Amino acid sequence: QAELVESGGGLVQPGGSLRLSCAASGTIFNRNDMSWHRQAPGKQRELVARITADGSANHADSVKGRFTISRDNAKDTVYLQMNSLKAGDAAVYYCKMKEPQGMRNEVLDNWGQGTQVTVSS
Repeated sequence: QAELVESGGGLVQPGGSLRLSCAASGTIFNRNDMSWHRQAPGKQRELVARITADGSANHADSVKGRFTISRDNAKDTVYLQMNSLKAGDAAVYYCKMKEPQGMRNEVLDNWGQGTQVTVSS
């Protein structure tokens, strides 16, 4: 039932900024850990940043100091602020939600559709 809707991707010059948004519906958002992942052609999908239900955030070494994950539980939305973008940041960015199911302590992974980030060079 849960759905993730992403926005904010696009084309930027090196050194530019983008702000990605991922809006969740059909879920009790404040129970869920959220994360951003990215995948470039020919490469494995990698974790970019994660924020837990209680607001604890961490970021991959490759983006520390440049990217910031945050969440607004009132809007059921998680964000990824991306600054000082490099050519190596170009990828499809995916929003992921870990949703407790309320039975047998199971947690369901939900993925967004992905949004393209292109860094021209």
